Amino acid sequence: MFPIRDNVPCLIIPYVLRGIILINIAVFIFELLLTPQARLALFHLLGVVPARFLNPEWAVAAGYPENGTMPLFTYMFLHSSWLHIIINMWMLWIFADNIEDAMGHWRFIIFYLACGLIAIGVQMLLDPTASAPVIGASGAVAGIMGAYLMLYPHAKVLTLFPIIIIPIFLRIPAALFLGLWFALQLISGISDHFAETTQKIAWAAHIGGFIAGMIMIRFFVLKTRCVYCYVPEKKDYELPEDF
Repeated sequence: MFPIRDNVPCLIIPYVLRGIILINIAVFIFELLLTPQARLALFHLLGVVPARFLNPEWAVAAGYPENGTMPLFTYMFLHSSWLHIIINMWMLWIFADNIEDAMGHWRFIIFYLACGLIAIGVQMLLDPTASAPVIGASGAVAGIMGAYLMLYPHAKVLTLFPIIIIPIFLRIPAALFLGLWFALQLISGISDHFAETTQKIAWAAHIGGFIAGMIMIRFFVLKTRCVYCYVPEKKDYELPEDF
């Protein structure tokens, strides 16, 4: 399933969201200009290699430089392929504008980075010996999706379901869409954990980021800005259905 758009109006221009997307695109274009060897070196330098942080002696022997905590932030802006960056940026575009709307620009920056930090922290704790770099905005984006679930479960998401070659478009509740997405991360993470594969997706980062977003949103949202947020006592949300 692939989201097309939601029906929650955004009352501000999401400058921070646009800036994050532009930075990710610019970094990815830079990656494309590198040789495969240089790109891999970049991923190891600015991506997060769990063993590098949790096994310092191994990191020194492997030749990693001491650049502190910078990779914990820069990993969020690196992507391995066109599909990787398109999916992350599209999910961000669909769900993050309303989150920025509900908390303001500066709070949104802190929230986004915090979700990414917690996501990679969970990934490192669950796979501390991994020597492959973890890159991508997926953990931070998952945090945005978790926050969206808490603020706008009553929203509707126009979703594409490709059935073989037949595209089917359905308007489904945001709670259902995000719940299915989270369930897929759990199932995929468990399956991948027991699979004999050399390349693994950082499912733990997705799960950790999503849960972090669900928990932290209450500390970042500003009720005075949250015009269309879910309120149990209010039943007429007045969200447009013709989308």
